[in-house]
Amino acid sequence: MKILVQKFGGTSLSTAEARAHVIEHIQDALEQNYKLVVVVSAMGRKGEPYATDTLLEWISRNGDKLPLKERDLLLSCGEIISAATLCSLLNAAGIRASALTGAQAGIRTNTEFGNAQIVEINPKRILELLELGEVVIVAGFQGETEAHEFTTLGRGGSDTSATALGAALKAELVDIFTDVGGILTADPRIVSDAKPLSVVSYTEICNMAHLGAKVIHPRAVEVAMHANIPVRVRSTFTKDPGTLVTHPDAIRNDSRVVQDRFVTGIANVENITQIQVSALKGSYDFQLGVFKAMAQQRISVDFINVNPSGVVYTVFDNEASRAVETLISLGYEPQLTPNCAKVSVIGGGMSGVPGIMAHIVEALTAEDVQILQSADSHATIWVLVQGRDMAKAVRALHKQFELYK
Repeated sequence: MKILVQKFGGTSLSTAEARAHVIEHIQDALEQNYKLVVVVSAMGRKGEPYATDTLLEWISRNGDKLPLKERDLLLSCGEIISAATLCSLLNAAGIRASALTGAQAGIRTNTEFGNAQIVEINPKRILELLELGEVVIVAGFQGETEAHEFTTLGRGGSDTSATALGAALKAELVDIFTDVGGILTADPRIVSDAKPLSVVSYTEICNMAHLGAKVIHPRAVEVAMHANIPVRVRSTFTKDPGTLVTHPDAIRNDSRVVQDRFVTGIANVENITQIQVSALKGSYDFQLGVFKAMAQQRISVDFINVNPSGVVYTVFDNEASRAVETLISLGYEPQLTPNCAKVSVIGGGMSGVPGIMAHIVEALTAEDVQILQSADSHATIWVLVQGRDMAKAVRALHKQFELYK
């Protein structure tokens, strides 16, 4: 079968007008003779009645002691309401449709309630309904354990549901519909002349997603990459093709792509604290002590530099006080730089190209932006700057690499 998976986010389903656009995209896909699986998120955002954050707030106002297993049971309701609503609208429009929970769709997970991992997918029931000519609507963000208990997949879980179902069904394509027209070269709230990207590699968008771009969840990209299934990030509210995320070989053969593009985009993450810890005299295993303590406190660390005299790393601002208390209890004297931001220059074409770091330093120096720390990989260079300089740094780097063109 020629199968397409479409995923619609909460803003795509929050109003009658938005849902009308969703139905148009479904009709377009059916006219192209696709067998169609539609994955849906909970409708709306915090404050709207069925949104995930609204349900979480409801728990906090009613005892705030709901165990994780029962919390997943409640949170699954938002996507189920979306699936049932869209099913009713499609049938009213003369389009045969069925709605399934994640469990009914065959999504089996482990028992890590609140952030479950997909173990396997048995798409037998979906395939049977597709054979009957039905549009199959699946509640995203959820699955079930071997004991048939509801689980949720964590933030961005509906994106992961979509690409995982695409992999299990051997779909030709997964479309992720959002309220933006694709992936941009930078955050348009910071860079007014940020440009949409027609095509990017899995690695590039995965890095962008991990490093601040919130258009698609990195777990979803990783699933698609392993299955080698193309993903398009599109706007619900237009017919534009959006951004194609695919294998580098496909990009090299795409006439739309300029082959000498070293840098693809600039991403940013704020509310970060830098922590510096100097080695205690005569201590040769202090690095192990520092990072073991962070792990025991379940504090995520990033941007790590290690040398014989000390370690430097970052945590999120809201974890900083707990990290410092832990370090002091071990006899260390940590030095903090709060309110920092991580700015990332991303591009699959940077590997082995001399001068990229020189361009970064040149651009930031011209704007009097101090680099507190840096690191790199084959596809990304990160710099840590003061939070107050973040927007200035993003704009300077976007201009330096001429991403506005």
